Amino acid sequence: MSNATDVCAIPGAPPDTPATALARRLLIGLTAFLTLVDLFATQAILPSLVQHYRVTPAAMGFAVNASTIGMAIAGLVVAYFSRHIDRRLGIFASLALLAVPTALLASAPDLATFTALRIAQGLCMSAAFTLMLAYLAEHCSAQEVAAAFAAYIAGNVASNLFGRLMSAALADAFGLAGNFYVFALLNLAGALLVWFTLSRTPSVLVPMSAVRSPWNVWRDHLANPALRVAFALGFLILFVFLGTFTYVNFVLARPPLALSAMALGVVYFVFVPSMITTPLAGRAVQRFGARRAVVAGLATAALGLPLLVLPNLAAVLAGMVLVAVGTFFAQATTTGFVGRAATTDRASANGIYLASYFLGGLVGAAVLGQVFDGFGWGAVVVGLAIAIAAAALLASRLTLPQPQLRPAVA
Repeated sequence: MSNATDVCAIPGAPPDTPATALARRLLIGLTAFLTLVDLFATQAILPSLVQHYRVTPAAMGFAVNASTIGMAIAGLVVAYFSRHIDRRLGIFASLALLAVPTALLASAPDLATFTALRIAQGLCMSAAFTLMLAYLAEHCSAQEVAAAFAAYIAGNVASNLFGRLMSAALADAFGLAGNFYVFALLNLAGALLVWFTLSRTPSVLVPMSAVRSPWNVWRDHLANPALRVAFALGFLILFVFLGTFTYVNFVLARPPLALSAMALGVVYFVFVPSMITTPLAGRAVQRFGARRAVVAGLATAALGLPLLVLPNLAAVLAGMVLVAVGTFFAQATTTGFVGRAATTDRASANGIYLASYFLGGLVGAAVLGQVFDGFGWGAVVVGLAIAIAAAALLASRLTLPQPQLRPAVA
């Protein structure tokens, strides 16, 4: 495989030209897009799915978001077995297998089957996501790893926007079944992209005496103060993101804003600014450090919260833009920090981080849903503000562990 097509430069090779560096970032972003496009796309066809399965919106919403259950489970599973998984082969297999439940969704006979298939999708997506993060941390140089992680999260942002738009358009043109078949083809395209753009992981024989129990590795990760902070930050970041973008839809659809279904689709473009700002996270980390970069992202999200409660469409949209920009920026920075803070088995550390991240999304959707039903949107925004304040407090402690210096020998 040539250096020009690999997502990470070969160690010792001459520095990349700007064009080559841009090509690497685009490859990384495209890989992330094809890995996570199924996670967000189905949310755009919720009304059609409710009508097709003849269930309540709440039941269908749980089924669609059940993929996050699989995401959290797979993050822990990959964390446990990471040392035995070839990165390139594992990512390829995960994306190839992802096409199976995606295609089967086209003919799911009932809601229980649909839910199970969404969980299966989450298992495959999370395995590919976790292993790709480990690959980037292990194969990219210290100078390029922050930019590589930022590019990967930028692809995540793109899948959030274009996945929804594509799904809505495909379902309208070809029906629900046609939509899922096309996305299954995208999954296979992602597998092929990984196979031809990732370097083969060299085989390393580890003596049996040197093999440590995964539980001991996890204990090392959890004993690392920097990683504990990062895991908690991941939990709170998706807590805020899902809490915002799940329930603001009801605010937009109700008076006084009362947007139509077509107008609600256009609202997805609030993610466009995040596609521009998220890739800048790597540069911000190199210049200002991870701590300041995360705090800046959280502060940006906090600035958007007061706008969300105003009875004005422009203000609410501006608030959504700020929350999206801030949370994605903080996520990109924190994700890259995990790869640098882990002192051993980065795939395991990334798996624990992603499990915490998606667990935060589940808790945010569940807890803030109860707050929304009982106390209204204003109370939800207060809950979001508390979560951001807690995250900012944690971010102030985001520091890489310093290596212990041995005393000089006389």
